[in-house]
Amino acid sequence: MNDTLPLLRASLTDLVALDTTSSRTNLPLIELAQRQLEAAGFSAQRQRYTDAAGVEKVNLLAVKGGDEGRAALALVGHSDCVPYDPEWKEALRLTARDGRLYGRGACDTKGFIACALHAATRAERLKAPLLVVLTADEEVGLLGAKRLVEAGLGRARHAIVGEPTMLRPVRANKGYCLAEVEVLGKEGHSAYPATGASAILRAGRFLRLIEELSLTTLCEERDEGFEPPFTTLNVGLIQGGKAKNVIPGSCRFIVEWRPIPGQPAQRVAEALEHIRQELMRQEPGFEARIHVVRMDAGVATRADAEVVRFVEKATGNAPATVSFGTEAPQLTALGAEAVVFGPGDIRVAHQTGEFVPEEDLVRCEEVLSRAITHFCGTP
Repeated sequence: MNDTLPLLRASLTDLVALDTTSSRTNLPLIELAQRQLEAAGFSAQRQRYTDAAGVEKVNLLAVKGGDEGRAALALVGHSDCVPYDPEWKEALRLTARDGRLYGRGACDTKGFIACALHAATRAERLKAPLLVVLTADEEVGLLGAKRLVEAGLGRARHAIVGEPTMLRPVRANKGYCLAEVEVLGKEGHSAYPATGASAILRAGRFLRLIEELSLTTLCEERDEGFEPPFTTLNVGLIQGGKAKNVIPGSCRFIVEWRPIPGQPAQRVAEALEHIRQELMRQEPGFEARIHVVRMDAGVATRADAEVVRFVEKATGNAPATVSFGTEAPQLTALGAEAVVFGPGDIRVAHQTGEFVPEEDLVRCEEVLSRAITHFCGTP
């Protein structure tokens, strides 16, 4: 440990105290971070938007150093968190126990933000621009980062995207896609099956072919850098019918797939449409609708990219891949070579008792400070 721990703990205490559940505005956290960055000489810009529920959301971009229009390095963290159980009374009060700091967002990703703010605000006499980006609505679809891409904001040559990676440089992640499928039938009295058509039984036939797709075709195209090394598919929600004695007229289910980098995100959507067409050929009167909700492709940064090699050398940890989504694809779309990196373990995020190890915070801040010196330099 070193003298930065008390400062990092104080910063994380302030960040955790702000309830930035995705359904709420993230403005208080943005205001807190902007004050600190501007006091350290950063020029800040806000990108505002209103979410589907009418709640104000804000992306923050703060830059310092150099005369270039494109930053040499971007430190990127998402400000929103998943909801917490009301029974977790200490969710918004950072609590230290046995070398761990507990609180909602402590791991995902306010710990990284505390480290980034500490490292950035102490950076002086930079010869190339340093950019700090804090986004909204990552947890509900990377919505803030996608707004940045639409506006062309946040361009950098290199980017370190904050996520709990146990201080490993993550160079690639799978994508994340969703589709809603509604299979239609015809309602009737269950005592007289011929008077109707069961949407649930029709959905069962659709689901059987989806399972076949996941166990055969999707396993054929592989990226051995991932575990599992292929696009995965899941049906996690299903709903249908009105009563036990009514032939169901509708059945809905959600299909989720996580494409490996390089594979078109729409490939599974096209396969779902093929299944729909096949079932229509097999059964006259079969009807189903497919609505693609989300289509985020995976991303892969070269293992020998400078930012990946830097974090690998600074941490002593080999590059890895993850199957969960990150904002690296959006930073890549904005022109950066991106690596995902941060303190804590994703396996303790999104649950009661989320925590980040104090030692991880200290080491993360050290790596970010060294990255700023390496990429932005001093005259």
